[in-house]
Amino acid sequence: MANSGKGGSEAKDPLEGLVVEFVRSARRRRTITARVRGNRLIVQVPTGLSATEEQQWAERLGTRILRAQRRRDLNDERELQARAQELNRTYFGGRLRFADIRYVTNQQGRFGSCTPARGTIRISDRVATMPAWVRDAVLVHELAHLEEPNHSPRFWQLANAYPLMERARGYLMA
Repeated sequence: MANSGKGGSEAKDPLEGLVVEFVRSARRRRTITARVRGNRLIVQVPTGLSATEEQQWAERLGTRILRAQRRRDLNDERELQARAQELNRTYFGGRLRFADIRYVTNQQGRFGSCTPARGTIRISDRVATMPAWVRDAVLVHELAHLEEPNHSPRFWQLANAYPLMERARGYLMA
């Protein structure tokens, strides 16, 4: 489900809530590593990097680590899978087959995607914080793509079986 709104939210600090600690090493020449311990991001860097370079590396690696952690946390319990199966039974008679459904952190321009040939559905992690009826609408939308891979009238007939679809689309556009 594409995100057609511009989304004028301000950029927030990707490392908000973490204390960044740099460990400089004269022996370290090319590699830069980072790990999260509690509320600290520990970044190991070669001696000689400027403060700006250190901060850029901290943001890059910290963001990567936090995204992976968020993805693991969201997909830890199979709630999304169970909810998709329930919506499949309710709105599609249980006839749809999908191999995998999970939250991802790399979809900023859309709310979900479906690859019908593989039976995979990816839902943006942003959807996890939305009201349940909006999450359900995104799931039904992506499930409908398993049967109809485009946005044809037949697709919308399938997707609109969810009674709050239009309301959810309005929510997502706002």
